Amino acid sequence: MSAELKQPVSGLDVAHVRAQFPILSREVNGKPLVYLDSAASAQKPEAVIEAVADVWRHSYANVHRGLHTLANEATEAFEASRGKMARFLGADHADQIVFTRGATEAINLVADSFGATLGEGDEIILSQMEHHSNIVPWHFLRERKGVVLKWAPVTDDGALDMDAFNALVTERTKLVAITHMSNVMGTISPIETIVQKAHAVGAAVLVDGSQGAVHMPVDVKALGCDFYVVTGHKLYGPNGAGALYAAGDWLDRLRPYQGGGEMIAEVREDGVVYADVPHKFEAGTPVIAEVIGLGAALDWMCGLDRIALMEHERQLMDRFEAGLAEFDGATIYGRTQDKGAITSFSLEGAHPHDLAQLMDKYGVAVRAGHHCAHPLMQRFGVPGTLRASFAAYNTESDVDAALEALRKAKSFLI
Repeated sequence: MSAELKQPVSGLDVAHVRAQFPILSREVNGKPLVYLDSAASAQKPEAVIEAVADVWRHSYANVHRGLHTLANEATEAFEASRGKMARFLGADHADQIVFTRGATEAINLVADSFGATLGEGDEIILSQMEHHSNIVPWHFLRERKGVVLKWAPVTDDGALDMDAFNALVTERTKLVAITHMSNVMGTISPIETIVQKAHAVGAAVLVDGSQGAVHMPVDVKALGCDFYVVTGHKLYGPNGAGALYAAGDWLDRLRPYQGGGEMIAEVREDGVVYADVPHKFEAGTPVIAEVIGLGAALDWMCGLDRIALMEHERQLMDRFEAGLAEFDGATIYGRTQDKGAITSFSLEGAHPHDLAQLMDKYGVAVRAGHHCAHPLMQRFGVPGTLRASFAAYNTESDVDAALEALRKAKSFLI
């Protein structure tokens, strides 16, 4: 497998993209599958499926520790994926990338390792639109160390209230943990501005890129953040593999997150010498085939025209939201300009779960619930919403089929 990311092809041939996803040829409940739940987990192109299968079939072995041919092949492909992730995110070098099981583990790693430097009264700023994965680990520090959590509100249209955020930043602020793009509303946070404000008081910034890295090109150096996390299964890759980027010498400064094999240089009865970064944070046998498959997913994504992809996804979202405007009692949550391709909405008089189940009868997969974002649901006073999220493989026909399924579902309930 090549260590180089593919050069993008100008424009986006959606028919060609769709043909690479085997699952899109199936039917659900006798109807063609319309998959609008990519914000939860994206489907996988044939290149990723084959990359993972090829490891199992031909070159599986444990990485970094063996001297035989299979171990060397697996290690080379595994480390090639690290290089691909570094280039995908715009990092200076591959040693700034730690492989994790996903964004959740990456955030927990920072919460444990960076959190060890915090004490009672130190402050962490979050926003009301964070995913639970970027909330609960910080609550651990609140419970165990007396760290204070402060909450930046969102406006009625779903934007981060920057005046309120700026007022929260003080000399006691030690970390800002913020989403790059809301998994509920598609809102894109002004990361560069947030970083400048936080760094002015000596605070670090962690960015949850679980959605952002999927829907827009990322340059972590331009963002200026200290930490950036991604999860592979949303990047058209396998589940169980993700990554943490850490700027500068953060990985050298922080303590290891877990102990075990691989993360050590030497173990004695009276002490331990840790391995060099990034391996000091990668205890135990990693998910080898999945990380190699993630590298294939990055190759696949970088073979697309990312700007054309952004425009395509936005056009689909605009078409869907225009269709929603024709429904009496429809409310869309998150109406900021230039948001990512996610629409969260409700219909007055119908529970989101009921609508989602009825839409599924017509082959349309959308999400319903709180989307692991309880504080945001509380902010808008709703128990949950429906969510349609758009990806490279979606089409205008998908949008029209979803709207028609919603009309039929509404007719049963209202």
